[in-house]
Amino acid sequence: MTTVPRMLRLLIAAIVVAVLLLLGWQVLRPSTERFEESPSAQLAEAADAAPASDDPAAQRIAADLRRLADDDMQGRETGSAGHDRAAAHVAAQFADAGLEPAGDDGGFFQSVPLLRAVPQADGARLAVTRGGRTIELRLGEHFLPWANFNAPSHQVEAPAVFVGHAIHAPDIGHDDFAGLELGGRIAVLLPGVPSGFDDEHRAYHSALQEKLAAIAARGAIGAVVVSTPESEARLPWARQRASWQNAAMRLRGEDGGAMDGFPTLQAVAAVGVAAADFVFADGERPAAELFDAARAGRLRGFELPGTLVLAGRTAIEQMSSRNVVARLPGTDALAGEQVVHTAHLDHVGTGAAGEGDRIHNGALDNALGVSIMLEAARTLATAPTRRSQLFVALTGEEQGLLGAQWFVARAGDAGMPVANINIDMPVLLAPTTDIVAVGREHSSLGDALDAAAQELGVEVSADPFPEEVTFVRSDHYAFVRAGIPAIYLDGGIVSADGERDPKRALAYYLRNCYHQPCDDATQPIQYDDAARLARVSAALASRIGNDDARPRWRDGDFFGERFGAAAGR
Repeated sequence: MTTVPRMLRLLIAAIVVAVLLLLGWQVLRPSTERFEESPSAQLAEAADAAPASDDPAAQRIAADLRRLADDDMQGRETGSAGHDRAAAHVAAQFADAGLEPAGDDGGFFQSVPLLRAVPQADGARLAVTRGGRTIELRLGEHFLPWANFNAPSHQVEAPAVFVGHAIHAPDIGHDDFAGLELGGRIAVLLPGVPSGFDDEHRAYHSALQEKLAAIAARGAIGAVVVSTPESEARLPWARQRASWQNAAMRLRGEDGGAMDGFPTLQAVAAVGVAAADFVFADGERPAAELFDAARAGRLRGFELPGTLVLAGRTAIEQMSSRNVVARLPGTDALAGEQVVHTAHLDHVGTGAAGEGDRIHNGALDNALGVSIMLEAARTLATAPTRRSQLFVALTGEEQGLLGAQWFVARAGDAGMPVANINIDMPVLLAPTTDIVAVGREHSSLGDALDAAAQELGVEVSADPFPEEVTFVRSDHYAFVRAGIPAIYLDGGIVSADGERDPKRALAYYLRNCYHQPCDDATQPIQYDDAARLARVSAALASRIGNDDARPRWRDGDFFGERFGAAAGR
């Protein structure tokens, strides 16, 4: 065997590494270009290089986005002055398009009462007492207390029970609570679902709200959510730690208390994967074995020895925000039924004090979605349908679909909603030939979309990442839970030029700019793709609006049977 000289081998290795790095950065640009600067600078350079569109619809969408994602909006945090300015812009666009106001008191705005809660560092504590010793977890490094909407201070000490993923799914023979007593105890649980769950059960049971509801219903007085390696791969502990004192919000009821606040749960905290063994110390199994069992679908609950102590303080205040609601009246006897278009207007505001850009402009999330909805409204205003079309720029999505929940609970006041078309965070950073429709398989809306898209010559792709359970993570899910068929339109995944890969562009955005200051208008946003998505949305709405029959859930559909039957749909 011939021996290659050491210097030559080093040179070859260096060349290989350089090539791999070059390929790794070619996310948003053709293969003849590369990024060598910070994410913001890279995106700005790509945007400058992107050709301007000559499509008037694309130009209008671009103008709306630049206004909504302007620094003057201060990140459009729910209830903020910046959000109010953004809402005023949306209302003005609705009025210019000839739509009627459909909010409170004959105006465009629907007030949404809220509670705002910020957890405090002072008094925060999570301790494990067992085996004659007490383990004090360190705030930030090991655990993060959650806001308590029911009391400004709390302290709970009780025995703990590990409840796996906290899922009760009798329809598939799964019960994490079997043989366990939770009354007066603290539930310790993992996020996510067992690996063997199908997409529908994964989507429904992965929602943390469902898990907390399940443990509260069984008498638990506290909860500790222990991260897994998989959950922290999606949401690193460092990012959770950096944002734990961001304000949380809940809808406020007539009694001034939080709606869906689970008052019996006196304390909730999160524990990082690196500190998981502190929680399970001296128990039946260490954390690593539990994580392995979760991956294999063999997780079983058990009582933990000793007690846990959860304590903390929360600053709570009342506030309000607003949805923006407009109506295009129907043309005949079906006008009392509504096709509801939604896109959330809120974003996450500004980051912590420090150097550099602190404004989270939320250009893609979701100024672009609102801008596309506005363009769909302009299109439909030129050809009204038999059913009325309702357009809602929602608040509080980032806080847990709050504006959508408030709207849906009162939607019947203006007519019967028969369908929802939602647009949220279309990551249009590489040119595509298709669109993605999340939830098309659940109802006849999928058939209507296929027909509308075919007329326009647009391919409809399935959700490329069903494991991300997007179907329960945006505003349309509030409609689903009310039994109303809904569909979520998103950006495409099929490259238009064979060079810029939309999936890689999405991965780059999620890794670098999701909920970060670089999600701004300097990104290489494909406004022609946005205009196409608006045309598809309007064409779908026109079909629904003119069809004799209402949209319906498919026979045997998981969400249709769980929610549609109860709502009589």
